[in-house]
Amino acid sequence: MNLHLSLTPLISLIAGILILIMPKLLNFIVAIYLILVGLIGIFGVSSFRFH
Repeated sequence: MNLHLSLTPLISLIAGILILIMPKLLNFIVAIYLILVGLIGIFGVSSFRFH
């Protein structure tokens, strides 16, 4: 079975869980999420290679 995960939904899931656990971090998490999604949109996922 081949499982393909995109980076953006994974970031969204982690951010949502962190907001549920620690609501005081909402502004911080949203800011980081928007920055990461913006960078992925500008540079593309292929430039973010994790080995």
